[in-house]
Amino acid sequence: MIGDMFAKLHEAREKIEESKKKLDSVIVEAEVGNGAIKVKASANKFIQNIEISAEFLKNNDRKELQELLVFGVNSALEEAAKKGEIEMKKITKEMLPDFPGLI
Repeated sequence: MIGDMFAKLHEAREKIEESKKKLDSVIVEAEVGNGAIKVKASANKFIQNIEISAEFLKNNDRKELQELLVFGVNSALEEAAKKGEIEMKKITKEMLPDFPGLI
């Protein structure tokens, strides 16, 4: 009985690690400044890419760029965290249906 439980927990730990790797492929995007700045992040909360339109750079100052970058990065990371949490809950529920109250 205890051996079975440890085996299930070990299997669950391995599946969770695999799932975390899969979250790297789940990408979210935040746009700020009417699409002038686009920030992409993985569901593991890593910034993948930042695009800044040339038009925005021509017509705006450094301070506005900095403010929008901070807002865009924070928005992307917030969305990534939400998406990652949803995905991990799905994965955990599939893996551990026999543990009431765990999820």
